[in-house]
Amino acid sequence: MVCSAAPVLLLAMTLPLVGSPVAQASQPGPSQPGGESGQQLDQERGAGESVLVSAYVQLDFSSETWPTTLSRTLTLPPASASSSPRTLTGLSFTTECNVKHNGFTYCACLSGYQWNASVCSQHHPCHTLYNHRPCGCLVLSPAEAGYCQLLPPVPGTLSLNDWLQAPGNTLNLTLLTSQEATNLTWFLRRTGSPRPVFLRPGAHVSLTSSQGQAVLSIFNVSHKWEGEYMCCFEAQGFRWELYQVVRVPLQATDVARLPDQLSISCATSPGFRLSCCIPPTHLGYMASWSPGEGSEASLFNMPGDQCLVLAVQHCPTADTTYTCDLQSPGLTPLRVPVSVTVIQDGDTTCPEDASTVSWNVTKAGHVAQAPCPVNRTGMVKRTCGPDGTWGPVHSSCTDAGLLASLQRAQLLWAGQGWPAEEVPQILAQLLEQTEMVSSPSDLLTLLGTMTFLDKVVADTRIQLNHSALEALLKTADKVLDMDTSSLWTPAQAQKPSAGSNLLLAVETLTRSLCPQDHPFSFSLPNVQLQTQLLGPTFPADYRVSFSAQPPLWAQIPRHSLAPLGHNGTNVTITSLVLRKMDHLLPSNYGQGLGDTLYATPGLVLAISIMAGGQAFSQGEVIMDFGDTDSTLHCVFWDHDLFQGNGGWSGEGCQVQASDASPTTQCICQHLTAFSILMSRHVPENPTLELLSQVGLGASILALLVCLGVYRLVWRVVVRNKVAYLRHAALLNMALCLLAADSCFLGAPLLHPGPRSTPCLAAAFLCHFLYLAAFFWMLAQALMLAHQLLFVFHQLSKRHALSLMVVLGYLCPMGFAGVALGLYLPRGQYLREGTCWLDGKGGALYTFVGPVLAIVGVNGLVLGMAVLKLLRPSLSEGPQMEKFQALLGVIKALLILTPIFGLTWGLGLATLLEEVSMVPHYIFTILNTSQGVFILLFGCLMDKKVQEALLKRFCRTQPPNSTISLATNETHILEHSKGRSENAR
Repeated sequence: MVCSAAPVLLLAMTLPLVGSPVAQASQPGPSQPGGESGQQLDQERGAGESVLVSAYVQLDFSSETWPTTLSRTLTLPPASASSSPRTLTGLSFTTECNVKHNGFTYCACLSGYQWNASVCSQHHPCHTLYNHRPCGCLVLSPAEAGYCQLLPPVPGTLSLNDWLQAPGNTLNLTLLTSQEATNLTWFLRRTGSPRPVFLRPGAHVSLTSSQGQAVLSIFNVSHKWEGEYMCCFEAQGFRWELYQVVRVPLQATDVARLPDQLSISCATSPGFRLSCCIPPTHLGYMASWSPGEGSEASLFNMPGDQCLVLAVQHCPTADTTYTCDLQSPGLTPLRVPVSVTVIQDGDTTCPEDASTVSWNVTKAGHVAQAPCPVNRTGMVKRTCGPDGTWGPVHSSCTDAGLLASLQRAQLLWAGQGWPAEEVPQILAQLLEQTEMVSSPSDLLTLLGTMTFLDKVVADTRIQLNHSALEALLKTADKVLDMDTSSLWTPAQAQKPSAGSNLLLAVETLTRSLCPQDHPFSFSLPNVQLQTQLLGPTFPADYRVSFSAQPPLWAQIPRHSLAPLGHNGTNVTITSLVLRKMDHLLPSNYGQGLGDTLYATPGLVLAISIMAGGQAFSQGEVIMDFGDTDSTLHCVFWDHDLFQGNGGWSGEGCQVQASDASPTTQCICQHLTAFSILMSRHVPENPTLELLSQVGLGASILALLVCLGVYRLVWRVVVRNKVAYLRHAALLNMALCLLAADSCFLGAPLLHPGPRSTPCLAAAFLCHFLYLAAFFWMLAQALMLAHQLLFVFHQLSKRHALSLMVVLGYLCPMGFAGVALGLYLPRGQYLREGTCWLDGKGGALYTFVGPVLAIVGVNGLVLGMAVLKLLRPSLSEGPQMEKFQALLGVIKALLILTPIFGLTWGLGLATLLEEVSMVPHYIFTILNTSQGVFILLFGCLMDKKVQEALLKRFCRTQPPNSTISLATNETHILEHSKGRSENAR
């Protein structure tokens, strides 16, 4: 045990002496490490008593072998005549020192000896190799020498309330001391971890102490709290460490199974593998699989886990449940099942699929599982539907680095670790790990880490330096820039409070800046921060401005700050602007704001004040969010509303017009995260509103009349196939328009809001019914086109009507259902303040797109009909025939344009941002009156309808010379057939 670089051994020994002479021990002087200076023996001791004398000796060796001289009894030199003879009866080695190349000496204490606490506190410890006990090895300079001292009996005991801790219970470690103990600390060396972790009061840790006793309590114990606990303290001039090993039985949730269920086809996969993994534990579990016949089990060591893998060589003939049995002496066996379903002949299955992950053949109704890619933790699952079709892929895979940071932050909040050191480290890691966020699970894990760091800083009141704060702000800037549709929206669907938690975390952490780092200013595209340190006196109001869009400034009057400056306390004010933050917060509105959806200015302003290490939330603040064009509400974000999901509240805030600027100011009597809510509902033009209501009313009345007319003359007008299909389409069109107009006219009477079920139902019905009306228009146009193009190849009435019903009802139901399912979960289905589709989220385009497509197709059919009428009438025959042909074209345009919905083409003009009001007026008049047009041109101007009505009410037969605007399709078809026959 002697370093070959310098064969020097520094020793100290204890000499039991026989006799009672006056003797002086040779010990290091006061300047040397080693304890007390030399002491004089008691001269009054009688003969025959044994006393201990400490002598300091330095022995140099030329080799690493111990000289045989040291193993013999040593005799001191002869004493003087007046003294009694002295004999050395024992020799103890206390300290072994090795001199390194740099001249420093590494001195380690041998068993039973230790450096005292005062010497230990003044020197550096040796290499980790010697850190097996407190003050066991110190580094001495070349000019120093010393030796370890004999340890007295241990002045305390460490006891455990139970050698086996049940999960969920409370662990109590009690230290009882017989001497005064100081500098008491607790550590935990977790199972499988080489370094001990400092324990402090936290969410799961409680420390109590009294005279002669100290208690460490761990609440809600789990496997993460298993390991060797160390209690370190100073007593009698020495440092002491006492140990207790805590064992916590594993639970089923601690055991990882891959997979936890399996569906297998013996024809394609005769064998398979099952794995059962457990974390390191002091309980020494023995793992085995059952049944194990025809299988081979092997043990693998994974990072942080030990896995028992069962390789099944032969596929079982029937469904089998395999069990991973974990047994430890004295404990109830833990059994974890894995069900294996065997696919039999005739079973419905989902086929193999290697589109994203390699999915094997899976039985219908079962869930296929696959491991995550490298460096990601979790599971990828996919359900096989009852009909044998694969469902969507659900992945819980999370980046391993992000998950490790979250677990580290959780344990830090629970009470493990040094917050002042670890919080800045984790913040620096998060900045690098933002690049790894590629799924909603990754985003939620990152936000969870920030939330736990926020709790740690709030509980421990630690302060961050500017480097840690910069890392936080850069991370927040990147998080606010992350994609909404692929990351934020699904993350918020899983955890609605995700945005609120981010805001709270950034608020708490930014106001924890060290006083010496003030003032601090930082600016990024989505984050702007300004801090200021105010002295004990406040000469003027606090003002801050930000170059945001819209421009933003805030002011705190001096009278609100004056009460904080007593006793010379320094006050720090932190002002933070977060762009896009308001769009990531849920649309929750507190009392007085109602359920109406509002627009926000695209930013959130957070102001906080710290004085004497405490946060103050009371104080008047005046804010100006720039010029706005609508009525606004001054609000703040209350994290406690809506079961902790947070919501906007106007309590304590009011709107005040500014005398010095055209903008509107907000005045609030507290400090937190502020913004404004602006009503997105722009009041409609009163004239357009009146025209719309009158037109819808007239349309509803006209459609009721139309239905009544059909009730009277139906049997008379549908005696041939062409007339039957035409009037069937008009009847369904009238029914759909009547229901849609009624629903649309009554929707404003409902209470609007994203959670209003009647409003959602009204929007869905209007969407479906209006689309149905247009698809019936399309069906009528397509039937006309078919009859024009295929004159001698007509469909049967039954087939034609079936196709029209499918087109008229199933297609619009599909569009309406897809819009509801796609946009409602995103909160983009309803327009703010109305029961109609949202135009900004994309839901409105599921109506506008089909309508404009139908209008385009119907326009082509109308052009085709006009060409049939014009060719060849305008090039042949006398002038009168040309005039009659032109008159037929005009009739067709008048009749078919409103029936085919072509007036809705004007909607393109109304969608433009900068357009005059003329297209709006024309569009409103024509389309709200569409029911009137259907009554006039589609019903009353039909020759057969007129004849049937005259016959029913006048009881006379109309003359044959009556001029009629005949049924448009019949007229055109007869014209087309006549031309075709003449051509032949």
